[in-house]
Amino acid sequence: MALLDRLPSRVLTPRGWGFTIAAVVALLFAQTLGRRDLLYLGILLLCLPLLSVLILRWSKPRFTVERRFSPQSMETGSTTTVGLALASPVPSGALVRMEEQLPARFGEAPKFAFPSHNPTSNGVSLYEYRLRSSTRGMYRIGPVLAEFGDPFGLGKSRHQLGGTDTLVVTPAPVELLQSALSGSRGSDGTAATRRQANPSDDDVMTREYRHGDSMRRVHWAATARHSELMVRQEESVTAPEATLLLDQRTGSFGSGSLAAIRHDHAPGGNGLSTSSTFEWAVTAAVSISAHLLERNYALRFLDHHGSPALLRSPSAPFPGEEEHQGQGALANIAEGLAALELAPEPGHAGSSAVHGGEAARSAVRRLRADRSHAERVAAGAAFGDELLDKLAANRHRGPVVALLGLVTAAEATALGAASEYGSAAFAILVADRARDVETQLEILRSAGWQASAASPDSDLREVWAGLDQSPGTATGVRTSTWAFPGTAAETRGRSS
Repeated sequence: MALLDRLPSRVLTPRGWGFTIAAVVALLFAQTLGRRDLLYLGILLLCLPLLSVLILRWSKPRFTVERRFSPQSMETGSTTTVGLALASPVPSGALVRMEEQLPARFGEAPKFAFPSHNPTSNGVSLYEYRLRSSTRGMYRIGPVLAEFGDPFGLGKSRHQLGGTDTLVVTPAPVELLQSALSGSRGSDGTAATRRQANPSDDDVMTREYRHGDSMRRVHWAATARHSELMVRQEESVTAPEATLLLDQRTGSFGSGSLAAIRHDHAPGGNGLSTSSTFEWAVTAAVSISAHLLERNYALRFLDHHGSPALLRSPSAPFPGEEEHQGQGALANIAEGLAALELAPEPGHAGSSAVHGGEAARSAVRRLRADRSHAERVAAGAAFGDELLDKLAANRHRGPVVALLGLVTAAEATALGAASEYGSAAFAILVADRARDVETQLEILRSAGWQASAASPDSDLREVWAGLDQSPGTATGVRTSTWAFPGTAAETRGRSS
């Protein structure tokens, strides 16, 4: 029996191999002894496994497979429950062994048998299992690999049932402490402005007339509705705005060497071109977005060229959007960041990421739709005129936060001019070594940015809190705040 278990088992079971070996032995004895009965027995024993294999090959199993995720997308470090519903219009008494196909990073694939112990009244078998991932990305779940056998247990055949479904794993935001970004905003993020309200009838705040109010401020439409004299409010409430910049270039997050970039195409990989420094920046981006959106900020999310930051992401539900506000905005940003990867430098063939199935087709469609825009910005330098023009168009409407990699001194100088376009300017430079960004930090601070450095092992909360303690030269004191592990935060003051 141990010998039968060692034989190839993709087509025949151990019992099928036993029949085949017995048939060969019977045919040999029939030839040697001249026994016709052994000849008939050998042919019968040989035909049974062959017939079982042919029937299994010709028969096409008809199954309906439905897969759902709860929640639909999950954050890194959390779990999602996968529900499988399988049904067959043709009832079969044989037990079918099934296995869900999963990327290797999720561990051992779940195995189950059809039908289940407690199928529903309409014959649907339900199964559940859980998945957990510590890495963001888009993962193809499925199909179901089913192993069918004949009633005699002689042969078996494997078929793929159903298709694949994409599981989106988003970066998990880190809760940040309240910082100088909030400024004079209220707890709900709004701020009162000492200006006359918008005179549009569509959106205006009114109150009853008081002695001494100018008749020019009378709102006649509201007066007619309320049957008393109504005037426009002197104060209006404005929604705060903020701009978040995310550098996405391969050269900025490769520490000067392409060897630092991870192209994860191994079985179960997410296919993203990324690095440890870029992963830290992505986590910072979703955390800062959550911090601002929860305080009712209208967030403008841009890349190093001034384009929508999620334009190249195949997981983004609205890749061309650069302004995010209101309910669902954080979910859209997190989902877009799930498959965002490093952008190739000019002169390279392009990204090496390979997304299969519908994700790849969706990415191709988006890239074709924005080809003219991509060609236009590819010729320009990072942090160039297009970015500065967008920031200038929203001058002093809110803070600017930049998440940068290993930028050059010239790029830091070009970005330095953007500090005057925001009510405040904050920058975090992510690099493996502190000495790689010392010059860039000094350039940004001298231009009015509040800048800090971070490494892939830095605590995001500490780096965020350190931004309030890293003012530029306008205060008369220049402060250097380092957030690298193993190095105590050092503050050096120098009077102007």
